[in-house]
Amino acid sequence: MATTRPSPEQEAEAALTVPLPLVGEAELLEQAADALGRNGWWHGTQMLDSAQVAALIEELDALREADRLHRAGIGRELDFQIDSDIRRDRIVWLNRQRPVQSAFLDQMERLRLALNRRLFLGLFEFEGHFAHYPPGGFYKRHLDSFRGAANRLVSVVVYLNRDWQAGDSGELVLFSEDESETLAVIEPRAGSMALFLSEEIPHEVRPAHKDRSSIAGWFRLNASIDGQIDPPR
Repeated sequence: MATTRPSPEQEAEAALTVPLPLVGEAELLEQAADALGRNGWWHGTQMLDSAQVAALIEELDALREADRLHRAGIGRELDFQIDSDIRRDRIVWLNRQRPVQSAFLDQMERLRLALNRRLFLGLFEFEGHFAHYPPGGFYKRHLDSFRGAANRLVSVVVYLNRDWQAGDSGELVLFSEDESETLAVIEPRAGSMALFLSEEIPHEVRPAHKDRSSIAGWFRLNASIDGQIDPPR
């Protein structure tokens, strides 16, 4: 009986269901959780394999070609504004309508569960977006969530830049809570990941000398009021 070979698209989708380093090594997840709990931040290299990095890069390129990215702003709800003196990136939010994005969101769900098991954080969900910084793009020093806001607890950044060199700049810089000390300078190399506490770690993105791509996201608490998740305050 003849068998039907899967299409290239089906093979690519199936490949993304194979456990990758991030979700396949419990010891690595525990190390990340322990470092986050102890220091407030963690950085790991080669957290995604080359096939998934390539798929995510292709996905972002297609979204850019379709003009789906929009200028990122600051603030929420009525406080939202576009300020190119603070940040100069363009974003598009992740969703489960496309297999590549859905597979990545599945990984973030596994990471959420691991962080909750290890640190008892009560993380409720993940939200994230692709981010593209053009040459010269930056994001000035800021916090992802103000203390006590209870909307974002752990920030996640995953990088999608092949062949990144030290002179390309665009590093993520993490600072101590009082901003008196530089905790880490992280190059945006493909497949690497940074985790840090959203309410406690000020950070910035240095101006990039060439196109810089990433996925930025947050694990959130359930701050529901009358059934509305994370209402504006």
